[in-house]
Amino acid sequence: FPTRRSSDLICAGVTVPTKAAFKFEAHEGEVMCVQWDYPGRYFATAGTDRKIKVWEIAKYHQAECKSTLVGSNAAVMRVDFDLNGTMVLGSSNDFATRVWTIDDCRLRHTLTGHSGKVLSAKFFGDASRVVSGSHDRTLKVWDLRSKACISTKFAGSSCNDVVTTEQAVISGHFDKKVRFWDIRTSSEPSHEAMFGGNVTSLDLSRDKNYLGICSRDDKVGLLDLRTNSVLGSYGADGFHVGCDWSRISFSPDGEYIAAGAGDEIGRAHV
Repeated sequence: FPTRRSSDLICAGVTVPTKAAFKFEAHEGEVMCVQWDYPGRYFATAGTDRKIKVWEIAKYHQAECKSTLVGSNAAVMRVDFDLNGTMVLGSSNDFATRVWTIDDCRLRHTLTGHSGKVLSAKFFGDASRVVSGSHDRTLKVWDLRSKACISTKFAGSSCNDVVTTEQAVISGHFDKKVRFWDIRTSSEPSHEAMFGGNVTSLDLSRDKNYLGICSRDDKVGLLDLRTNSVLGSYGADGFHVGCDWSRISFSPDGEYIAAGAGDEIGRAHV
């Protein structure tokens, strides 16, 4: 789905791929998440085989596995890179969140305290803190220096995804709500927004101005965070959000959103 200024995209000659350049076997089982690092050098995949793998695109359309990160005792649902691309964060169905360093494949931190599956986790900007969102209806903020939970937010509904800015967290929930949290102040959300279905995924544009929202009513929404206004809600013939962890992702320039679908369409233009 294109996000805005469609006429500019046409004039600039931007094209959306219509077929896969190549494919490869990544995991022994389902792939639950794919995430590029910020510099665009590597991407990580997470699977039901309890592993995270870090890949580099090599010549001749091949994916070369650079690291295999182990330690999870159940499926890994979500991955995130720090801004420098040196650490990987994985949230797992074994109720834990883990941090690895890529170069040496070492498990550095295991963060436990949730009483349900951890469906998403993200670094904050300085990579010394992490937020995790769980099926147990809470969010937890972790300090990696002390390896301790420094804050617990009681959301009241299972958290399917989270995104972060320097001092804020945005969470998407089973009860169709997106919640906005200032981690420096209240334990209550600063405000909430209601959508038409269970919120399965969130993503921020690189400039942190726009929030993409995917929900089980088969829609992708776009929110302008500067004005707190919904710019649009988009769907397509045959586009179906098939599960509560169906993911979306902005393109690096913020002009497109890709959306995972329960059919063969799998792309979105908002």
